[in-house]
Amino acid sequence: MSLCNGLATPTAIMVATGRGARRGILIKDAASLEILSKVKTFIFDKTGTLTIGKPTLTNSVEKKYLQIAASLEVGSEHPIGTAIVNAAKSENISLMKVKSFKAISGKGVEGTVDGKEYFLGKDANGKISLVSTGKTLTSFEVSDEVKDGVETVLSQLNKKGIATWMITGDNEETARKIAKEIGIKNIMAGVLPGQKADKVKELKSVAFVGDGVNDAPALASASVGIAMGTGTDVAIESAGVTLLNKDFSSVLSAYKLSASTMKVIYQNLFWAFGYNIILIPVAMIGLLNPMFAAMAMAASSISVVLNSLRLNSVKI
Repeated sequence: MSLCNGLATPTAIMVATGRGARRGILIKDAASLEILSKVKTFIFDKTGTLTIGKPTLTNSVEKKYLQIAASLEVGSEHPIGTAIVNAAKSENISLMKVKSFKAISGKGVEGTVDGKEYFLGKDANGKISLVSTGKTLTSFEVSDEVKDGVETVLSQLNKKGIATWMITGDNEETARKIAKEIGIKNIMAGVLPGQKADKVKELKSVAFVGDGVNDAPALASASVGIAMGTGTDVAIESAGVTLLNKDFSSVLSAYKLSASTMKVIYQNLFWAFGYNIILIPVAMIGLLNPMFAAMAMAASSISVVLNSLRLNSVKI
């Protein structure tokens, strides 16, 4: 059904976008607002979306290896790299000069330190390891705190019959551990940044929630992209809905706002079509004074406006 029928749709959309903005939910277009309530699947990126995106090093690493790893990661913007650098700083470890540095998307970094080549990234088992001349020198274990409200939001979405997925570059074991903690059954583990959009396309009627640069293609590929406001500009630009605050429950609020808006639009259309189908033909055959027909039309428009204004008070 087209979302263009006099006041029925634009009034509801205008009120809904205003309500969303006050709640910290920025809706880019009417299509995103309409589609969001109809999606069957929510896919959540892990780091920075389900978690706060500030992992910390949890295992003990020899200082000489921590120094090399931190030196390799000092220019990295990846949360795991930041965790390693922060761990080195906390131990007052001075960093070394890196030559021939190279970042390998989704895998890690490599470079030459003190005349020796090193690779820091995921090994065959998906663990973060420091490797040199084919030998694993040490591994790094990091943990990231889950955001408040994640479990509640996932539970509410599941109760509405919506499938929830977590997508991450972590290995299967780590991903399942986090999934169990937050109560999410479906996972996509070991996914490289460039593969996220393809994974989204494998499922139909999808809302993708993410925040990073490498989430932009997935946000654009989804039926509706939802970007966390704390994320990158490119991710926000690619999304149809942006959550401007740090409250994870805004994901559920955006969904509820979409559902309430569509309900109001259908009610508005009922009033609009009711006038067109019943009163106009009656007036045309002379059974209704045109003046009263005009008054009925005005009453119909008023009812549409008042009904739309109810969106300012619905619970989201």
